[in-house]
This record gives sequence, structure tokens and C-alpha cells, in this order.
Amino acid sequence: MREQFIEKKFTDAVKKMGGIAPKFVSPGLDGVPDRLVLLPMGRMAFVEFKAPGKKMRPLQIRRKNQLESLGFQVFCVDSIEQIGGVIDAIQSP
Repeated sequence: MREQFIEKKFTDAVKKMGGIAPKFVSPGLDGVPDRLVLLPMGRMAFVEFKAPGKKMRPLQIRRKNQLESLGFQVFCVDSIEQIGGVIDAIQSP
């Protein structure tokens, strides 16, 4: 299974929930997560997608830690089975 397939399934699930998941690109700031997830009621998070079994690179882990230290949720998704749980976690207060 490819990373793009998982990412597409995730963005479709977010749309079903009434949200959007735009690609997140930040010129000059490497290692940012793939998508910004915006759900109803002001819920938001960042999501990095990986092929099954693949891990985040060290720079991506540092960026994840930086974003989390600012109070943002950051998830790494490498399987379709994780999608529902991640969306539930984003929706939780």
C-alpha cells in the first residue's frame, strides 16, 4: 500500500466529517507535516503520512516535537486502520 493511497483515504474521511485537509507546504521550513486538518468546531491538527512500516525522519520528528510544544496535535498515519482513531482524537477536546 502506498502513502498516497492512505493520504487519499484520510482526506476523503475528513471531507465526510465536514472538514478540509489541505496540503501543508512551508517554504523555508523543512520537515513540516503533509496535511493541516481542519474540522468543525475549530478542531485542527497536523498529519504526516508514511507508507506502512515507514518512520518519520529525524527532522520530521524535531518539527513534530516543536509543533507539539506549541500545543498542536501532530499525528503520523501509516495505515488505513488508524484513520478513524486519528480523526476521533482531533475531534476530542
